[in-house]
Amino acid sequence: MIRFLTAGESHGPGLVTIVEGLPKGLQIGTDDFAAELARRRRGYGRGGRMKIEQDELEILGGVRHGRTLGSPVAVVIRNTEWENWSQIMSVEGDGAGKKVTRPRPGHADMAGMIKYDTDDARDILERASARETAARTVAGTLARRLLGEVGIDVLSQVVAIGDVRVELPPPADRDAIEASEVRCPDPDASARMMAAIDAATEAKDTLGGLVEVAAHGVPVGIGSHVHHDRRLDGLLAGAVMSIPGIKGVEIGSGFEVATGPGSMGHDEIRTDRTRMTNRAGGIEGGMSNGEVILVRAAMKPISTLMQPLQTVDMTTGEPAQAVRERSDVCAVPAAGVVAEQMVALVMAREVQRKFGGDTIEDLVEAVSRYRARIGS
Repeated sequence: MIRFLTAGESHGPGLVTIVEGLPKGLQIGTDDFAAELARRRRGYGRGGRMKIEQDELEILGGVRHGRTLGSPVAVVIRNTEWENWSQIMSVEGDGAGKKVTRPRPGHADMAGMIKYDTDDARDILERASARETAARTVAGTLARRLLGEVGIDVLSQVVAIGDVRVELPPPADRDAIEASEVRCPDPDASARMMAAIDAATEAKDTLGGLVEVAAHGVPVGIGSHVHHDRRLDGLLAGAVMSIPGIKGVEIGSGFEVATGPGSMGHDEIRTDRTRMTNRAGGIEGGMSNGEVILVRAAMKPISTLMQPLQTVDMTTGEPAQAVRERSDVCAVPAAGVVAEQMVALVMAREVQRKFGGDTIEDLVEAVSRYRARIGS
């Protein structure tokens, strides 16, 4: 089954992704990765670094003539700014560059400094940076491609930025979503979200928001009820919560139904085994139930502010203002893209767990047989 590892720091020479467990014969190329990485870079409210970074990448192994070999796929994304950081982030040497001794509230800085007994937050913040999600996007691109072979599509949309929120059906219109600079298909809400970002920029502040991810075409029975670590909702929640900045995850209408009666909290079943509603978000008892799988994630406002918050200098012990690193005003649209990748990775792994297959043809055939049996 698919699994992946990433390595690299935000301002290091590059990020590396190794993905193993892919079947042989999955069509993939450099352009496929580049397109998904470009989606991750876009979004109203992103900082200047997104204009500088071009995500220069190279496939180092696992692909031949445009198809996976069944061996691990290795991809490197080179840092186009490496020349400017080669002294500060040098593998060799004596630690050239000014230390970062003032941890930023909301970041991994202080906890990491204490945990790893360092007086330089750069030892922590470089790896804790959301830049690491570019490497995840490589793995997610492969997962999305695998799911596409068996009729499963994963996409996301933004439903809130700051206090601007809109109620939308599950994301389904990819063109409308991608046409919006904030990845919200409602033109009026999109304009109001952009205005909120402009106001935050003027105030030297930041904004968070809500994203929704939908997986369409998932057959009944993906996941399992028999062990805690195989429940599909638990796996999805953990994967999405692992994205930097995400502080809350719900499946379907999880938080809303918690405050109402049971008669309004479940999805009644028709004679054709479809549901009248989808409050469960397509998952019951740890398994997909045939409806659209819907995951919603809450992203906190970005912690690096142009008007820094109060902190302590970890060397002197004196009060100080937090260090300022280059940052975005709002990264919610990008978080939606990364959430797609994480949902796709979980879904791809669980599809493989159920259906197996050393080649993409074997996997597709097994899924087709199952769909025929259950009438899906």
